[in-house]
Amino acid sequence: MAGLAESGSNPDVDLLYDINGLAKDAPRWFDRGMEFVGEYGLLVAMVLLVVWCWWSVRRRGGEDAASSVAALVWTPLAAAIAVLVNVPIRGFVERPRPFLDHQGIDVLISGKTDYSFVSDHATITMAMGVGLFVAHRKFGIAGIGLALLEGFCRVYMGVHYPTDVVGGFALGTAVALLLSPPAMALLTPLMKAVEGSSWGGWIVRRRVPVGQGAVIPGAREGVETEERDLAA
Repeated sequence: MAGLAESGSNPDVDLLYDINGLAKDAPRWFDRGMEFVGEYGLLVAMVLLVVWCWWSVRRRGGEDAASSVAALVWTPLAAAIAVLVNVPIRGFVERPRPFLDHQGIDVLISGKTDYSFVSDHATITMAMGVGLFVAHRKFGIAGIGLALLEGFCRVYMGVHYPTDVVGGFALGTAVALLLSPPAMALLTPLMKAVEGSSWGGWIVRRRVPVGQGAVIPGAREGVETEERDLAA
């Protein structure tokens, strides 16, 4: 099978060797960094990006705050559902990891004994990236960028074929987009109910007029135009 890469008759294997070959030429410290980033770092970065987006939406407020937060709640749910959908797909395809079928693969992380198609990491990150895009365009573009980097890392690490990554991107995108309308129909009213409750600070930051619960030196009595933040 390794000969297919040399002949170029299998673009998937050919690209696998090209990308994974970069690991052989890189210093060990760089490979260790890629191992951490590809296995854990980008997943953590994606979660932090969702939290940052929520904080931004909450501070901005507005009439669409509840729907935006609903989309952010849907983001990790979409990733979880996509991974569950991937379970029967993996069992049906039963594609071995590339290092089991091809010689000369530089595997940066050991212990991967499950099937290769499709990549869970690519599925999770793309589902969250697309979910973020539904909630906030700029944050969504950053999230999709992280997902693309995750896909590259999985091939670089020698644990996935490029088509495993593309399949994960397709699965994550399909789940996040196709199930978004019913998810938003359920989550948006729930977030609006939370917004009107004592937990509303999780949706929009609360403000009170000066003089109601806060005394600011130099403020004239009765002035209600200045505001301050309240903790959620």
